[in-house]
Amino acid sequence: MTAPNAEAPLPAGLELEGLVISAKSGFFTVHTEQGDIVCRLRGRIKKKRLESGFATIGDRVVLQINEDQSGAITKILPRTSVIAREAKHTRTRRYKDYNRREEAQLIVANPDQIILVFACANPSPKPRMLDRYLVVAEANNISVIICANKVDLVADADARAIFDPYKKLGYDVIYTSTVTGAGIDALAATLEGKVSALTGPSGVGKSSLLNVIQPGLGVAIGGVSDATTKGKHTTVHSQMFPLSTSGWIADTPGIRSLAIYDMEPDEIDAYFVEIADFVPDCEFSDCSHQHEPKCAVKAAVATGDISTLRYESYLAMRFGSDTLLDLE
Repeated sequence: MTAPNAEAPLPAGLELEGLVISAKSGFFTVHTEQGDIVCRLRGRIKKKRLESGFATIGDRVVLQINEDQSGAITKILPRTSVIAREAKHTRTRRYKDYNRREEAQLIVANPDQIILVFACANPSPKPRMLDRYLVVAEANNISVIICANKVDLVADADARAIFDPYKKLGYDVIYTSTVTGAGIDALAATLEGKVSALTGPSGVGKSSLLNVIQPGLGVAIGGVSDATTKGKHTTVHSQMFPLSTSGWIADTPGIRSLAIYDMEPDEIDAYFVEIADFVPDCEFSDCSHQHEPKCAVKAAVATGDISTLRYESYLAMRFGSDTLLDLE
């Protein structure tokens, strides 16, 4: 390993705090005031995996400098939130602690905001999938920006018919195209000074957006498979990139399923922002909003105050899956 500054090697044993900006094959690049340092996890952290989980991008960590100028991560600082997906062959556990997710694949920790990228076409947008991403963000108290990409492929009215209803719910929606440049400046402005997670289904143009926002990032651009219409997973590991305007952005692998943590099925209505407004007016405190009489939520659906599509998304999430939500 080489020193962050070859002319002034850091003393062995020096402790530094930093931000994990890359995680690949057991090696973690940590950004510190002394430079970027390639680290491994100290053995005792691996043994205590159930307590803190392995490090991921976005984690604040404490590291110690080794003789060869590499680093050893000695502590993962507490997380405020995470984005994660299910690990293979695990579909049964619910977690109550952001720092205990040993059966989940952590993607990014402590994001200030999530940029949810969906294509207007190629692949076709799936509003129910978007609703499920939004519930995960609401449950983790993470700000959301919806990016409706590839707007050049459809009529403006068609794109807005799908995504404008989310603006009425209070979510920021930015319409973008890497072909015409539409919305790129507005999207870039939302990233300044923040740690942002850029995520969404595969093939919607996340990596292309990164390259247009800041040329030279060198992110692999994935196409859409003609055979399956599902994007190729060209982003093979999670990585955070510094932005020239300040801030960091995480380009994450395509997420096929997200786990809902610290949430019971009967709490899901609290994370549909418009449904939550009507819940206190239901006749029964444990109303499921499916079959009970004098249900304020069903009444709001009947009057159009809650859209039928969003209500159906709620029902699918509330009764269709207990712990994990399939997004594709």
